[in-house]
Amino acid sequence: MADVNEVIIIGSGPAGLTAAIYAARAGLEPLVIEGYGAGGQLMITTDVENYPGFPDGIEGPEMMQLFRAQAERFGTRFITADVTRIDLSRRPFRVWVGDAEHEGNAIIVSTGASAKWLGIEGEQRLMGRGVSACATCDGFFFKDKPVVVVGGGDTAMEEALFLTRMCESVTIVHRRHEFRASAIMAARALDHPRITVRWGSVVEDVEGDQVVTGVRVKDADTGTEDVIPAAAMFVAIGHQPSTSLFTDILDMDSEGYVLTQPGSTVTSIDGVFACGDVQDTTYRQAVTAAGTGCMAAIDAERWLEANPAPAADHAGAGASAD
Repeated sequence: MADVNEVIIIGSGPAGLTAAIYAARAGLEPLVIEGYGAGGQLMITTDVENYPGFPDGIEGPEMMQLFRAQAERFGTRFITADVTRIDLSRRPFRVWVGDAEHEGNAIIVSTGASAKWLGIEGEQRLMGRGVSACATCDGFFFKDKPVVVVGGGDTAMEEALFLTRMCESVTIVHRRHEFRASAIMAARALDHPRITVRWGSVVEDVEGDQVVTGVRVKDADTGTEDVIPAAAMFVAIGHQPSTSLFTDILDMDSEGYVLTQPGSTVTSIDGVFACGDVQDTTYRQAVTAAGTGCMAAIDAERWLEANPAPAADHAGAGASAD
């Protein structure tokens, strides 16, 4: 029989680790199953300059090490592996890591989301050195320089418009001949004097050795290629929430984000909470993820107080991550 934990936190980005800090300080002795991708998206972020408390900035991996050390200080336990199966049909909830079973009276889901990428060679090579999926995070580094935004939806328009505040020029590269964005967002981008659009074009590669110097694009109609001079390329083709483990278990929106009750982290299953990018379709910032992690820990603590743990019951079918 597995030991029963008061709280199991699945995921270890800013949301999960903040939840761990708050839960540990509340005496809940949380177990964090941090995954092989421990630390979340900040592990591939070089400089973080917009998180309060770090006036000189901090590298993403260092920030996550500090988050983790703070959680450990208060008694958080960690398993560095991925959850492979869950059973949320009854309490105590069951979570498997391979063949090892772990039980929890409450679950906090903080598995995050990841940006969709183009899949080209230079994209990975120059990640964090001019290739980004977050203008709000990284746009400041390219003040007074030309940049490229890839995409045609509302997110791409928002990124492009944000970048015009600081960058010399913004070129939107879109593979179609019209935007998928809402009419108002498309109009704002098209009317902006610092934005130009390369219609019917696809990105072939990112140019540069140590940093981005240009973006090589191909005209989808003619097949001709040329290089757009640029100091950065912002990929804005969407995000993918890491929720396959919870398919047909937790209520989600059409994009796969976990649905939570307004103003809380409460999910469709009593005793299961969600925080961070796994349920955030709007902000996707480290500071907002941390904020919802705090909310999840407080929600879980209050819920556990109001719902004393039942005797262990091992009935119920599990759900696989596959």
